[in-house]
Amino acid sequence: MAPVIQGFGLGARVEHYADLVRAADEGWANRPDWLEFISENFMVGGGPPLRHLEQLRARYPAVLHGVSLNLGSTTPLREDYLRDLCALVERVQPAWVSDHLCWTGSAHAQLHDLLPLPYSRAALDHLGPRIQQVQDRLRQPLVIENVSSYVQFAADEMMESEFIATLVRETGCRLLLDVNNVYVSHRNHGFDAQAFIQAIPPEAVVQIHLAGHEDQGDLVIDTHDHPIRAEVFALYTHTLQHLDRAVPTMIERDDHIPALAELLQELDAVRACARSVFA
Repeated sequence: MAPVIQGFGLGARVEHYADLVRAADEGWANRPDWLEFISENFMVGGGPPLRHLEQLRARYPAVLHGVSLNLGSTTPLREDYLRDLCALVERVQPAWVSDHLCWTGSAHAQLHDLLPLPYSRAALDHLGPRIQQVQDRLRQPLVIENVSSYVQFAADEMMESEFIATLVRETGCRLLLDVNNVYVSHRNHGFDAQAFIQAIPPEAVVQIHLAGHEDQGDLVIDTHDHPIRAEVFALYTHTLQHLDRAVPTMIERDDHIPALAELLQELDAVRACARSVFA
């Protein structure tokens, strides 16, 4: 049975596996309430990755988060990927499965990046059947995440937030709202970050990502290698006020990874921020 996800989580990283087991077994008061696992790390036939996954899944509710579904590509969705993802879902029984609103390559090249799409009617018409294909295979709504971006397309016909809201309405997918990505794109493109949040349908949001970024002044890069900045905490506060409910929230950290105890202190700060909204 899929777990109920509530409270505050972390992205499970190999550097923390042993301490996450210990935190659960010893009942650490500030341990994460749930964990997010990168799907592709566990789409294997066996070995240490699955042993670690089973140890952690026995102790924490889980969600799966993919990075290479490649929803926006013009090449067909990979049948082997969908098959392996469905097998992993059967093993893990996650609360939901998410991936990014982007493209990551073609039939001939995997670019290992999360590349933005033009915000156009043609792109919506392209994405709709592909999202439905995944939802039919998973037998549940797919959760999509907004990505950070560094370029805009001449073919754009609408704002990203309108594009996302339309996609939700037309496909029934759900949203993983990455607040740091909204902030990064706001800085790079100059749109109103709070207006972006206000345009997101509150009922569609099932999860929130928070992370750090690198601020180079005229360019902000989503790096996941710094603590969450004050500006992102402020936008998170606005997001919760717009949603008008507590939404499961987690920290992503993928480089310069600190000890688990330090990351849990940051998670406590996220908890305190959310409490201040709903006090």
